[in-house]
Amino acid sequence: MPETQPPLAAVRPHETTHHGRTITDAYHWLRDPGYPTVENGEILDHLKAENAWFEAAMAPHAELIDTLHAEMKGRMREDDEGVPQKDGDWLYWWAFETGGQYRLWYRKPVGGGDAQLILSEPKEAEGKDYFRLGALAISPDGRLAAWAADANGAERFTLRIRDLSTATDIETVSEVANGAIVWSAASDAVAYTEVNDNWRTFRARLHRLGDDPAAALTLYEETADIGFNVGLGRTQDRRWIIVSTGDHETSEVRLVPADDPTQPPLLVSHRQAGRQYSVDSAHGKLWILTNDEHVNFRLAEAHVGDPGWWTTVIAGSDSVYLRGVSSFARHLVISERVDGLDQIRLRTYDGEEHRIPFPEASYTAGLAGNPEYDPPAYRLAYASMVTPDTVADYHPDTGTLETLKVREVPSGYDPAAYATERLTITARDGAKVPVSIVYPQGFPRDGSGKLFLYGYGAYGIAIPPGFSTSRLSLLDRGYAYAIAHIRGGDDLGYGWYLAGKKERRWNAFTDFVDAAKGLIAAGFASAGTIAINGGSAGGELMGVVANTDPDLWGAVVADVPFVDVLNTMLDDSLPLTPGEWPEWGNPITDPAAFDLIADYSPYENVRAQAYPPMLITGGLNDPRVTYWEPAKWAARLRATKTDDNALLLKINMGAGHGGKSGRFDSLRETAEAYAFVLTQMGYP
Repeated sequence: MPETQPPLAAVRPHETTHHGRTITDAYHWLRDPGYPTVENGEILDHLKAENAWFEAAMAPHAELIDTLHAEMKGRMREDDEGVPQKDGDWLYWWAFETGGQYRLWYRKPVGGGDAQLILSEPKEAEGKDYFRLGALAISPDGRLAAWAADANGAERFTLRIRDLSTATDIETVSEVANGAIVWSAASDAVAYTEVNDNWRTFRARLHRLGDDPAAALTLYEETADIGFNVGLGRTQDRRWIIVSTGDHETSEVRLVPADDPTQPPLLVSHRQAGRQYSVDSAHGKLWILTNDEHVNFRLAEAHVGDPGWWTTVIAGSDSVYLRGVSSFARHLVISERVDGLDQIRLRTYDGEEHRIPFPEASYTAGLAGNPEYDPPAYRLAYASMVTPDTVADYHPDTGTLETLKVREVPSGYDPAAYATERLTITARDGAKVPVSIVYPQGFPRDGSGKLFLYGYGAYGIAIPPGFSTSRLSLLDRGYAYAIAHIRGGDDLGYGWYLAGKKERRWNAFTDFVDAAKGLIAAGFASAGTIAINGGSAGGELMGVVANTDPDLWGAVVADVPFVDVLNTMLDDSLPLTPGEWPEWGNPITDPAAFDLIADYSPYENVRAQAYPPMLITGGLNDPRVTYWEPAKWAARLRATKTDDNALLLKINMGAGHGGKSGRFDSLRETAEAYAFVLTQMGYP
């Protein structure tokens, strides 16, 4: 029988006291004490009831969901394939079969020959509700592939070694790998990182082929700081395996010789609180990007014999935010951001430099691939809100961009049917907040239109003004779509990030509200005709602004939302909590941090008021935002709010932080979210 009433979670007050303040959590019981295993029948029954209520509420809109899904699929080339990338003697690329949910990975000899299938994701995903390829690395001699996959969304990957001559897996190295895989120069060993029971990437190991995996050599294990995570990479010249450790504020790097990885790692420089640095290698030198002297980073060089002595190559700048450096044989290729827009600078080792020109006033651009040390051209990715994803090679000798592929939209796409702008809106404290917006030609600027506004604003992650084929389903129904580049991201430099974290966290929330009000003032919408969306930390944003300014929003979609901030940051047994304290503050030891988080945490601040229609999603296996955060939030909202607007919770019972894994299944979830927005805001 169809569900007729939303599920009401039982109220069972649970009290904890910190700094003399008592927190009462009526829905604490929704957290299974056996997590990450969730077997409590009452909890599972409640989540299933929420899913049934979601299905019942969306059933009348099934035709619209099907239409949206079909539109989104129609804009996707079903037999799409990537542009081949040269790496040594081979060209590598991926492809989809028509109707396929997952990629096939291929290669063929540079001089010509038949394509060889390296890995079939469809085959590996067969019979599974979830599949995600986490890493794929080919050995330098081209004979073997190391690959890691997750079969349930918990982000614990099984790492295997495949013999490419027989297409069979010959070793299972780890069941708890997570992150990049790096081969030794001799193709006889792989370096990888592992997570512990608390899902912290705590060590890097080296497995020599043929040995017992349990006897793998530990390259580095983080024991000094439980909030640090260990990562792997390799230098562009392939001389070194990079072993990094750090949190959101501090980093430390060691280098392991790729030709003799059993040697003791070379420490580049001891960690210093608040200092970040990254390292690449070329021409016998280390090239280091660091924020030690300027918030927007500087580029320095060092000799391997004295890696901690850094000499400035490019000084830090208030106007130029240095974001990354790759040291190729002929150029340092520097990724940077100027006035919020991506730039790519090429600098020779003699100091001559220039930027790659891009044609639009608002766009996103960056390096894409480039595995070789001395390529004839640099592979780039480019897009804007009206320009589909483009792959191009930049030829430095001629200064020309060669377009290799533009994303196809099989059902048709006319960029002239849309317009895009980059606005600057003044926040309440005078900060200038950029907003990227795209809308159909002829969109009314008298406040009568409808707007979809996206925000994130955390971890120094910028949201680029890129292209989306799914978004066209909103634009073609008369919506404008905007991205608010609020503080907490690094859109306008690293200082923009710092201005939205910890004690200044409220800036991210008020920036978003002020961006919405600025868009209303510019005629793009009116109060109540703005749908908003954010996920994870962006879901926290959704929760805060739904509490503070509910009348502004016509609908809210909060994906895997980090909304139980205070309780999570008070629990250092949870996977991510210690590593998150530099981002949010540590309420266990700091009463001021406790008070600040308690002041904005969405779950704690649900109040008896009218809320807009809300769709909340989560994943049962999500190790980043645990399932009980959206479940508790929905329960508290349903018991407290004073309106009759829709409140829906959907928990993916076999997935994690990213939702369903197949490309069409993922589109289906987007179609559901868009159908919710459209119908709650008066469509058709």
